[in-house]
Amino acid sequence: MSTVRTTAARTTEARTTTVAMCWCVTLVVGMVSAVNLAIPDVSAGELRPTAQEVVWFVDGYVVLFACLLVPAGALADRRGRKGILMCGMGVFTLGAVVCAAAPHISVLIAGRMISGIGAAAVLPTTLALLVDGLADRARRRAIAVWASMTGLAAVLGNVGGGAAIQFGTWRTLFVCLVPAALAALVLVAAVAPTTRRHPRPIAPLGSVLLTAGFLALLYGIVSGPQWGWSHPAVLGPLAASVLLLAGWARAELRCRQPLLDPRLFAGPAVAAGALGMAALFTGMFGLFYLNGQYLQYAKGHGSFGAGVRLLPMAAALLAGPRCGLLLERVCGRRGTVVVGMLVLSCGLGAVSAADSHTPYALYALGAVLTALGCGIATPLLSHAMMAALPPDRAGAGSGLQSLARELGSAVGIAVTGTLTTAVFTAGLPLPLAGPGHPTTVAEAYARTPDPHLRAAVVDAFTAGMHTATLALACAVAALAAVIAKWMPKEAEKAAGN
Repeated sequence: MSTVRTTAARTTEARTTTVAMCWCVTLVVGMVSAVNLAIPDVSAGELRPTAQEVVWFVDGYVVLFACLLVPAGALADRRGRKGILMCGMGVFTLGAVVCAAAPHISVLIAGRMISGIGAAAVLPTTLALLVDGLADRARRRAIAVWASMTGLAAVLGNVGGGAAIQFGTWRTLFVCLVPAALAALVLVAAVAPTTRRHPRPIAPLGSVLLTAGFLALLYGIVSGPQWGWSHPAVLGPLAASVLLLAGWARAELRCRQPLLDPRLFAGPAVAAGALGMAALFTGMFGLFYLNGQYLQYAKGHGSFGAGVRLLPMAAALLAGPRCGLLLERVCGRRGTVVVGMLVLSCGLGAVSAADSHTPYALYALGAVLTALGCGIATPLLSHAMMAALPPDRAGAGSGLQSLARELGSAVGIAVTGTLTTAVFTAGLPLPLAGPGHPTTVAEAYARTPDPHLRAAVVDAFTAGMHTATLALACAVAALAAVIAKWMPKEAEKAAGN
């Protein structure tokens, strides 16, 4: 009887921990996508951001989230995962408070960046706590649940964010986030297990160089439409990003115990996993950046209506891993990953054909295929990367694969925003074109009440969406061919153990 009770208690404890970790993941990943539905409301509100500021409103969170994932995971290994997770949730909540009260767009962006720092401490730690001490079969299940939740959270963020904005303002989104994050913090304190620490020194230089390098890279990408691609304000940050990232690689190679050893990428499983994850989330979050704007500007739905219309993506993300298991029997694991990437590419290609007259069903089909492809490939890539690293580096390992995901998200948002803005401004009707032209749909609407001009503005936006999603579709398809060569049979066997 005591053995039965002990087993039941352990099962209950594991389930409660899973709920707590998934709640944290939902909050930090959901806020990547939820703010996309706030773009029209923020753009039309008192802050009046430019197109570049809109991108940073979304991407400022994502890039710090991405670049600090590995050092946060390594810090959790060294200082204790539960404590780092709680600190991360606290910083995440502080950023939400700053955003809710922001009097200026720069303060709003700063609040988002603060939340991004906290999110970086949350995401890798949740996975490390879930898999700690599990046997291989249970470990695979936990990774699959966690990986599916990270994708599902993005869609849930759209619905929850849309509801908050629909029945309030964009500030309501952040006001509602604060009690939810505080509740998650309390739950983590109550149920998260305390794990063994792995004392090793921490060298922060590599993390600083990596973060600065990617900030410079994204600044150059986002500034292109405003200054022109040959302008020093664009070329300077791009050149600086190359130097900073090269400095990061040099610093990590010379460090005795690097946070993220660049030599890890020489392993085919890690290299293929990182590239595949980055490609999937570049496409996925590029689409998330556009979804809310398309459904609100081009189709006339409110923010909540737009969020609800993205629910089919949640179903596709849930179905993806199951479809992946069936495909494995036919295509093998490497083939299944490639199929997933090609399905995602086809979804983006279908979305690229959408305009203001496209029926919702056709647009939804493209969005569903995009989500399905991500759901098929993500768990396999995630497990291949985790299996390639030793157990005592679980925090850093989960941070590494999360880094690939979030950097892909950051690049996808930046590239999508840049291409859409460039085509949008070039396609504006003559009365709105010229010096001082609007860079967002909301800004263009504010300058004219003429319904014909507003229709032309929407056409310019959908033209930009066409270019951006088609470019993403081609890039993901090309990278699928690279993954087909890089992902080794050894990785397939490791994933199957």
